Amino acid sequence: MKKFMFLSYGFVKPTPEIMAAWGKWFESIADKMVEGGNFPRGREISKSGTKELPLGMESITGYCIFKAESLDAAEKIARDCPYIASNRVYEIMTK
Repeated sequence: MKKFMFLSYGFVKPTPEIMAAWGKWFESIADKMVEGGNFPRGREISKSGTKELPLGMESITGYCIFKAESLDAAEKIARDCPYIASNRVYEIMTK
């Protein structure tokens, strides 16, 4: 199986319904899950300097690494995820 990184975008204060939906989704992929977490804050570092990254609809707010047979299979897993703004799925390439 290949590994994929799933990135969640967007932030609004979670309701009990959203938290329940996330819990249900994580239970449904438990056998495929490798690692996951959230990003409560961050910074962007560039040649121009450093700036704080606020939580909002354009923010990357969480990640999940999971196993799937293909990008199409990974997309099917991600489609069921309760998201705020959008999700992105990337195949993780290793040496």
